[in-house]
Amino acid sequence: MKDFEKEDIEFILEEASKLEDIAKSKAKSRELEGKILGLLFYEPSTRTRLSFETSMKRLGGDCIELGDASNSSVAKGESVADTAKMFESYCDAIVIRHDLEGVSRFLSDIVDVPIINAGDGAGQHPTQTLLDLYTIKKHFGKIDGLNIALLGDLKYGRTVHSLAYALGMYDVEMTFVSPDELKMPKETLHDLEKNNIKYKQTNSLKDVIDDVDVLYVTRIQKERFPDVEEYEQIKGAYSINKKLLEGKDLIVMHPLPRVDEIAYDVDDTEYNKYFEQAANAIPVRMAILRNLITHRYE
Repeated sequence: MKDFEKEDIEFILEEASKLEDIAKSKAKSRELEGKILGLLFYEPSTRTRLSFETSMKRLGGDCIELGDASNSSVAKGESVADTAKMFESYCDAIVIRHDLEGVSRFLSDIVDVPIINAGDGAGQHPTQTLLDLYTIKKHFGKIDGLNIALLGDLKYGRTVHSLAYALGMYDVEMTFVSPDELKMPKETLHDLEKNNIKYKQTNSLKDVIDDVDVLYVTRIQKERFPDVEEYEQIKGAYSINKKLLEGKDLIVMHPLPRVDEIAYDVDDTEYNKYFEQAANAIPVRMAILRNLITHRYE
């Protein structure tokens, strides 16, 4: 997200809004017919992988994918760089998810097709942030002026790292809510402070829940913890349920998957925006793909 200006974000959000009918199969597009997107996923994914694939196909293109890495040359020791170079020969853009931070930027320096970061370890997840902002703007009609709380695993949660950088470009109140062990990384806080972006930190949800417009919830990520015992002590630190939300004027968002941090009784309430959030991935990622791929050939 550090590569974006506010104008870039607003451009993508506006482009996405124009693609809603195609995203919902109410209209058709062949703009990317004949183009191929490479899906290079080294970590598990449901929404991100499927939404990129759907977005490409809604625009008339197609996809190839690595599939299970254990059934590819990765199992023989092939480096991610060599795999990416091979994909470069077969497709017009590459989406990569990997457990190593910075891998997408590294690959962008060695291949000549666009590289899209679909999550790099505990680093960032910029396309998720764009669909998050799209969801917020669709609901409120704006982003400026809102009070937004990011809750949960802020240390390892790549979605909140990207979101914090992006929200820093807007006139919002940001509050980071987490256990002391899972605070927002010092690097991220330093970058925000360097740009005179104000934020608050607390470990108490009760301190902020009455005042926020958006409660952005993340799960405690067991797979990121170097020590399982540490995870066991922290899991379940926060639990959002219908009773807690009653009378509040806010929306609840979550990048998904959830475990136990949002109760199922929230699903059928007006607070729930996390499923709509997942659906919004299609027009947003369509806008990203269309602009990256078509501009490559201009």
